[in-house]
Amino acid sequence: MAPRGNRSNKRPPPPRGKGKGKRPSAASAGDDPFFEAEPKRRRARADEDIESGDSDDDGLALSGAAVGEDGEEEEKENEETAGEKKLRMTKEYLARIEEAVKRSKGDSDDDEVDSDEDSDDAPGRRVAELLKKKQLVESGRQRLSLAARVLPPGEQDGFTFIAKHRQPVTAVALSKDSDRGFSASKDGVIMHWDVETGKCEKYLWPSEKVLVSHHAKAPLSKKRSQHVLALAVSSDGRYLATGGMDRHIHLWDVRSREHIQAFSGHRGPVSCLAFGLDSPELFSGSYDRSIMQWNAEDRTYMHCLYGHQGEILTTDALSKDRLLTVARDRTMHLWKIPEESQLVFRAPAVSLECCCFIDDKEYLSGSDDGSLELWSVMRKKPTHIIKNAHPALTPSSLDSADEKLPKENGTCKSESFSSAHSWVSAVASRKGSDLAASGAANGVVRLWTIQPDSKGMQPLFDLPLDGFVNSLAIAKSGRFIVAGVGREPRLGRWGRVAAANNGVAIHWLSLQDDSEVL
Repeated sequence: MAPRGNRSNKRPPPPRGKGKGKRPSAASAGDDPFFEAEPKRRRARADEDIESGDSDDDGLALSGAAVGEDGEEEEKENEETAGEKKLRMTKEYLARIEEAVKRSKGDSDDDEVDSDEDSDDAPGRRVAELLKKKQLVESGRQRLSLAARVLPPGEQDGFTFIAKHRQPVTAVALSKDSDRGFSASKDGVIMHWDVETGKCEKYLWPSEKVLVSHHAKAPLSKKRSQHVLALAVSSDGRYLATGGMDRHIHLWDVRSREHIQAFSGHRGPVSCLAFGLDSPELFSGSYDRSIMQWNAEDRTYMHCLYGHQGEILTTDALSKDRLLTVARDRTMHLWKIPEESQLVFRAPAVSLECCCFIDDKEYLSGSDDGSLELWSVMRKKPTHIIKNAHPALTPSSLDSADEKLPKENGTCKSESFSSAHSWVSAVASRKGSDLAASGAANGVVRLWTIQPDSKGMQPLFDLPLDGFVNSLAIAKSGRFIVAGVGREPRLGRWGRVAAANNGVAIHWLSLQDDSEVL
């Protein structure tokens, strides 16, 4: 019997047309129901369903679908793209500037008679000049003349308290647009207040368990210290940083007022904080003589700067690349972050207490001997010194006998009054302008005019305020100044003014030709 041949599992090739290598035509494929297109079959079933359905209901459904499609189209048309939003905001900004120009030039236009062509071009030229001036001021190439436009305060003008604290206020800070403010005191109370309405809101400290979950180390004592010495707010207004005696930097969410992160690393109390301009980078100074750099957005540690030989007291940041610090080693350091270098300025005073940027070329500092120093990046020593900038109070103006014979560091002094009342404890400036302020415990906050080309500074006005002025901030618009006041100094208890109030005081400033402040 002949063996069977192996059957092939291969299917027979499909029939071919006349030409070799050609696929079956559409006509031949359409004869077989297997090759029928699926959309066609679905369409046939849909036709059957439509025929069997109610015609009235179908009409309503179709009309509803048409209305829904029209509504979606209208919503899509109403949606604004990013480019359209930028264009709209630019037009609104230019319109506000044009209105300010018309108001400022209204009187002069009535007196002057120009041709039609000149009158049409004058507002446009004025707007262009203002925008150019703003760009030069923001870039640091031109200083804004603000002090000359500050009008003398009236008899009824003075400091009014916008927020009250139980303990002395140690730090105040303003948001970038100066519509909100933040303050902290020795008892750990952190407040957030509105400049216009005065509405205050408190930040609540979380439990110890929550702080540990936010990467805070266990306290050295039974209870964690909530004594706050410094605070800073980011340029975008999202983050608030506080530091104090617990050696941590605490990061808060401004929108929810909740604690979100704790940075540990310093071996001493955190005495000063500063955010870089338009940057999430945070700088912290401590009694351990080190400066640490953090990133609030990524919540990470970045770098550590060394150079001071004493306790760091105050810091100020002009940008994410420039940092200014003072310490009790009689030096002020200008840090260049990208270059990893520093410039050292040596002061004749015993100790520098505070500092601030005027612009990228000039700086201001206050010392514990009552003098103000003006610095230039071109010199290692002060270009101008004003001694006894805040004369001390007379003994008759002090209230109690303890104030006449105060104790400093545990030793009774022989003077009839404390020299701490004349210490320049706070300085501030409207960055990029010629307006600055300084405060002490002699009962006044003094405004200063910074002369161009490092020629010096002149006193402008004295604003009465009782107590130790532990912190100052000037609004970006120059329309008000904020002071953090207390009965005691920020970093100790070597002086006391019993008649003072603990809180945040605000003084409104009247400006001449207010429309030029952009």
